Amino acid sequence: MTDMQAHTKTSTKWWKKKDVRKAALLTVILTPVIGYLASEVQVRLMGPPASQVMKTTESLMWIFTWAVSPVIAIVFSIAIVSLGNVHRGDNPPPDADHSIRNSARSNIVWLSVSAVLTLFAVISGTIVLQHDNESILDDHAVDINVTGQQWVWNYDYPRSQGVRSEELHLVVNKPVVFHVTSVDVKHSFWIVELGVKIDANPGVVTEVAVNPNKLGTFNVRCAELCGLLHSYMQNKVIVQTQDDYDNWLLTQPKRNYSGDPFPQDKGEPTDPNKNGGN
Repeated sequence: MTDMQAHTKTSTKWWKKKDVRKAALLTVILTPVIGYLASEVQVRLMGPPASQVMKTTESLMWIFTWAVSPVIAIVFSIAIVSLGNVHRGDNPPPDADHSIRNSARSNIVWLSVSAVLTLFAVISGTIVLQHDNESILDDHAVDINVTGQQWVWNYDYPRSQGVRSEELHLVVNKPVVFHVTSVDVKHSFWIVELGVKIDANPGVVTEVAVNPNKLGTFNVRCAELCGLLHSYMQNKVIVQTQDDYDNWLLTQPKRNYSGDPFPQDKGEPTDPNKNGGN
């Protein structure tokens, strides 16, 4: 048997090699550990979902986390096994086998897995966006104009006689459409538990919709670095019953507000403390 024949025979059985078996065993051990830890970190950082969109988003993130966990485990396993087989010098060791790296089959497998995950992300993301579109098209949805400026959020309720507040009030199980803009620099309107995140651009109105389905108080943050006090640009969103929402509206001062998302163009002050805010 020639050296070439011996090498070919050996390369067809790469899966029987000791290092490959070690890496496979480590992959089996690390996959559930990585999947569990990553999932727990996501849940603890984001908190319980307060809308169907966020619940769907968390489910997708959970699926993707477990889908990529074996890939991450394989990379770590190969690295760990490689560290135990240190080879010094420029030339590969005599028993080096490049059949895996040069295998068309292994490349096809990697590309196929990546393509499936990408296709799943596109389809599932489209489904989530469809929920947003349904809320925007709902005739019973509440319109709220959100204006960002350094370093506060202002909320105007054009269908409620010009009420403006510094805290955001929503009705549980009632769709809301946010019309978001900025009066100075770029901001990003972000409510983690509701699955809402959209840029607030100066002179441009962007829209995002959601249907909150959980009572409670959550945080509104700015997700775009917008200056010195960026970290302080946050306030509360209160999801409440319809009765509590109506009672809250009755306690708020009314403004002569036409619903224009650019009140500064009419010379109206944007400081919520000067306009009937809390």
